[in-house]
Amino acid sequence: MCQIFAGQDPANYECETRSIRLNGLSTSIRLERAFWRVLEEIAAGEGVSAPQFISRLHSEVLDLHGDVRNFTSLLRCACLVQLGRTAPGLDRIAAE
Repeated sequence: MCQIFAGQDPANYECETRSIRLNGLSTSIRLERAFWRVLEEIAAGEGVSAPQFISRLHSEVLDLHGDVRNFTSLLRCACLVQLGRTAPGLDRIAAE
């Protein structure tokens, strides 16, 4: 049963750190490569680069909540929301 998960390419869960600008400030974000790929797909669908999408998302969260406590977790959850749009059942997981 776990072979599906355990047998995946280790490159999928290898972490990658990228430097981007959020609201004019340079910062680094460390995520697994699989999440970077999903973020790049989301950004492409929005017609922007991944750093532009991430910066826009950060600004919108600040506007809505006034604070971004764990931005990398928010990014991972955004990826789940995106995958839930295309995979049956994942939308339920992302909404819980």
